[in-house]
Amino acid sequence: MRIAVVALGKIGLPLAVQFADSGHEVVGIDVNERTVQQINAGLEPFPGEQHLQEKLASAVTDGRLRATTDYADGVPGADAVVLVVPLFVDDASWEPDFGWMDAATRSLAEHLTPNTLVSYETTLPVGTTRTRWKPMLEEISGLTEGEDFHLVFSPERVLTGRVFADLRRYPKLIGGLSAAGTERARAFYEAVLQFDERPDLARANGVWDLGTAEAAEMAKLAETTYRDVNIGLANQFAVYADSVGVDVYQVIEACNSQPYSHIHRPGIAVGGHCIPVYPRLYLSTDGDAEIVRTARKFNASMPDRLVQRAASTLGGLEGMNAVVLGAAYRGGVKETAFSGVFATVAALESAGATVRVHDPLYGDDELSSLGFTPFSLGDSVDVAIIQTDHSDYSTLTASDLPGIKLLVDGRNISTADGWRGTPRIVLGKGQSTD
Repeated sequence: MRIAVVALGKIGLPLAVQFADSGHEVVGIDVNERTVQQINAGLEPFPGEQHLQEKLASAVTDGRLRATTDYADGVPGADAVVLVVPLFVDDASWEPDFGWMDAATRSLAEHLTPNTLVSYETTLPVGTTRTRWKPMLEEISGLTEGEDFHLVFSPERVLTGRVFADLRRYPKLIGGLSAAGTERARAFYEAVLQFDERPDLARANGVWDLGTAEAAEMAKLAETTYRDVNIGLANQFAVYADSVGVDVYQVIEACNSQPYSHIHRPGIAVGGHCIPVYPRLYLSTDGDAEIVRTARKFNASMPDRLVQRAASTLGGLEGMNAVVLGAAYRGGVKETAFSGVFATVAALESAGATVRVHDPLYGDDELSSLGFTPFSLGDSVDVAIIQTDHSDYSTLTASDLPGIKLLVDGRNISTADGWRGTPRIVLGKGQSTD
């Protein structure tokens, strides 16, 4: 097959490489000229994705993959077009911002040719494929969905850093607007993906038809919103455990020892491209989902809650030197999308502290470009907040932070031995420890 992949980001590029690795001709389309140049040179533009560099270099060398900024070069004549263009959410209104996706869809529609399968993999509010993309594609292209081309929704379900493994492990969900479109999608994904055996599943791993585009859209939102709500519940438990002197991690371990409890871990922040965003996409079409709204707001409040706790412990933070340990949204991943670092820094500054940021994955110039003042271990500091669960921070001791008066561990990664004699607050541990 000849396949076009629109948007060669941290999901789109591995997808394009996967398709090429399965023996197909792939053209990747991206608006970033530098990204296109790097891909055509066989160089991954964002290191950190397992096996991407070697697979990319092989696909480019063998002529199975190339990149372009021109839709007219990639879309006409394609058997399938897969879109993984980012969808943003307005921070104030929580409404989706379709700007980039609308632009990509218009450009695709201008060059769409008959007999093409169009698959959206970007997570969408329920109903978007049918009510937004179908009319736009038909109006601009002059083609009729279900007759001249087929449109489906098939959500990406992978985690950056392990995309290729996740593509094999998880069923590929599809939802079409017609039976014919669904069958086209099934045949396409069975030709470009390979699946691990999963005896734990109720049915064979592979391509799963959910019946409609709306069901596939909701499945992606539901599985991610579940995680946000679950973390919100864990955070609620942690805050209460702190107030009554209980170790919430022992409680969670005990609860999860039976098969009906799956409580997640609490933490200072929920970051990344997915979990903070998709509940808001769900809420954009289900405004009555108060459980979802409450959990999202509670999780967003955690940085401020821990900063307030630090201020209470020290009698205020005015004039103090503070460091936030970790810019990345999760340990071992060089990515700051919706990272708790931003809210934590803002809360500390609002409390009157002078704030610097440290992260073992980022150089000083990179931290400065993010708007932070870099911090080096060994510099003096009054208060430190662990925001990211980098493995480096598990061995951190008070000697690494001369003059420290308080450590706030928002990830339960520090050990008591390294902080004897220094006040330490661990979220959900029930008390400050010396």
